[in-house]
Parts: sequence; C-alpha cells; structure tokens
Amino acid sequence: MMLKCLAIADLFIDKNMMEKGLQELKQKNIDITIRQWQHKDLEALQRDNIRLEKQGSEAVLLPEELLAGVEEYDFIITQFAPVGKQVIDKAKKLKFIGVLRAGIENVNSAYAREKGITVFNTPGRSNTSVSEFTVGLILSEIRNIARANKKLKEGKWQKQYPNGVLAPELKESIVGLIGYGAIGQRVANLIRPFGGKIIFFDDYYTGESPDTKVSLDELVRQADIISMHYRLTPETKNMLNKEHFSKMKKNAVVINSARSGLINEQDLIEALQQKLIAGAAVDVFDKEPLPEGHPYLTLENVTITPHIAGSTVGNFGNSPSILAKRMINEYLAK
Repeated sequence: MMLKCLAIADLFIDKNMMEKGLQELKQKNIDITIRQWQHKDLEALQRDNIRLEKQGSEAVLLPEELLAGVEEYDFIITQFAPVGKQVIDKAKKLKFIGVLRAGIENVNSAYAREKGITVFNTPGRSNTSVSEFTVGLILSEIRNIARANKKLKEGKWQKQYPNGVLAPELKESIVGLIGYGAIGQRVANLIRPFGGKIIFFDDYYTGESPDTKVSLDELVRQADIISMHYRLTPETKNMLNKEHFSKMKKNAVVINSARSGLINEQDLIEALQQKLIAGAAVDVFDKEPLPEGHPYLTLENVTITPHIAGSTVGNFGNSPSILAKRMINEYLAK
C-alpha cells in the first residue's frame, strides 16, 4: 500500500520549494499532497509563529480546508503550521510528523509520543545562516557600519560613535561565545581567521576544541565581544542579566542572534543607557514586531535587525531535502 504524506507549505517554504525538496520521498513511492497555510503577508505568519513559540501547539488552529481528508495521511510535514492535539486526533493513520526547523514548539510532541507517532525536526538547517549573520552583527557593531550608514543618509559626516573615534578590531579582541553547539562552533570557525582569541562557556560541551572553555563569570569579565548561542529553556532564561553586565568591560559589546529570553532585555537596556558596556547588536526581542517607543529605537549604542538571522534561501529552501534524507535514513530504513 502506498504511504500518503501531507506537506504544509507557507510563505517562507512555498509549494515549489516543498515539491522540489521532497522528491526523494516521491522516489520512495510516497504519495505527497502539498497545501499552503495562507497568510496575507509575512508579518501575519510571524505573529502566528510567535504565538506558537510562546504558547505551544494549541495556540493557533488550522483552517478546516487545510486538513481535509487528514485521516488518510500517514505523514505530516510542516514548518510553522501547528500540529496540535486536535490535528493528531483527526489524523487516525498518522505515524510520523516532520518539522522543517530545529524548534518543534508548533507540534504537540508529548501527545504525539503517547499515540506512538514519531516526531522529527531538522537540526542544523540554520547553522550557516545564523552563524554568518552573527559575524555580520559583530562587524557592524564594533565598526559602526549600520550607524555610520544612517548618519550619512541623514546628511551627517560623523566619525565618532559610542565606542570612540577609533573602532576596535576583531584581530585584537577576545570573543566570548555563550553556547558552543553547532552554531557557536561555526561562529568560532568563521571568526578564528580574523586572529582574535576565542573563549566559550557551555555546560554541556565536553569535546576537544582549539578555543578555551571558561566559566560564565570568567567569560563576561574577559570578553570584548559576547555572543549568545544557547537554546532557550526554563534554566537558560535570563542567563545574562544585570549581574553579568556589571562585571563586563566598559568596551564590551553583546550580540544576540539566538533567542531574546536568553538575555534579560530590560537589564541590557539599562546597561546600554548607563553605558556600563559599549554597545549591543540584537536580532531577537521579547515582543515582535518591536513596539513603538521601545528604548532600542532611541539608543545610539545598539544595532537592531528584525529577526532575520535565519532568513536565507539556503536555510528555508534546503529544509525539505534535509528532512527527506533524515526520514529515509532514520525512519523509512527501519
């Protein structure tokens, strides 16, 4: 009997990307139906995605037409579309849920496991996009690239910024990575040729490294550049806060392209306002989109971007293919 798969596309991974990426499953004689979770624009999709990340898989319901005949499908593949208890109960034949990203907050994975359903994610898909963006944030912040561009467009030929007239170099900097998983290590690999010293803190990393492992306290005291790469859990929430900002060098900059909750946002704002540190570059926020009147919008010593670290063709476009290979090698091969 031919297995059936429902793949739910969206505005980031559209039907064409899904069709192309899942070809290997078709070659395994799996019948694939592709439907699109419709949103009027990317902002609307992002609002739903944020609700799901913060509140879980039951926070947003899928339209009925998207789930027509779902009881006939053996597999569901999704990126952002929620697969909650209601969907799982309707999908009587469901054996497998594939998520086209690392996080699986949009899937009720605990309930799926109770039902004997396997849940696969797509680890590593963001490694390149986020690590490259992180290096971009570092260079933009310490070399004043974004703020110099802004000043020139305002008609101001300005050479002095919060970090002084002469900007620091990566070559002479100590870079502290908080989190040394796949993305943290890739950031280290990208930075190492610049010549700076790399130190890192990671409670879970036990392997060998050309970089120096230190405690979190040592890292915040020593580093000129501090970049976040931990996963957000109840234990890591606010793992960087006012206690740590008070120990940092006056010339330190903080980079966050991971999750907003890793840093106490209000504590970082106060550290920037009080000039306890030289600056920050931030791609993730407690409230997204960034609300009108947010302090980041008026601070001169912060570079901000609208949560785009992972927004590359490679990141989204390759995800279906990565998942298809993982399904074939780890699930269908059994």
